[in-house]
Amino acid sequence: MNIVGARIDGRLVHGQVANLWTPKLQVDRIIVVDEEAAKNDIQKSGLRMATPMTTHLSVLSAEIAADHLNHDRYGKQRLFIVAKKPAAYLALLKLNVKLETINVGTMSQSNTTRSITKQINVETQDVQDFKEIADKGVTITAQLTPSDDSHDFMKLLNEKLK
Repeated sequence: MNIVGARIDGRLVHGQVANLWTPKLQVDRIIVVDEEAAKNDIQKSGLRMATPMTTHLSVLSAEIAADHLNHDRYGKQRLFIVAKKPAAYLALLKLNVKLETINVGTMSQSNTTRSITKQINVETQDVQDFKEIADKGVTITAQLTPSDDSHDFMKLLNEKLK
């Protein structure tokens, strides 16, 4: 596996992912792990339109993504995994996908979220998922764009939840 980045972003593929992270990481393929989008041709079409023309896109369920990753389906391609929520990464980890670091970008605010930073808002289940991911030895950072400083996300989370 040649995973060069893993990002949580509620918008999946959009300006920051397509125009900032993809070139910075020299990505060959973006893998969107999202159960709903994987079943929705209209959503897939929108994601394809947002993906740079020089970059491949796969929109998959966690189970299929894990199968492809664990069986080295993408060869030497530089892979960037994007999901809306930490639950997608927890599912990948439980399916034996090896991840070293996950970057938390934007998680939108709603009536059921708590604010961690201006751009990151979490629900109770997200907090549990982040803790379980961290317990598996994965480093979790918060970094909006490649030019921003990277922060220890679990430290931010724990400070806000005190």
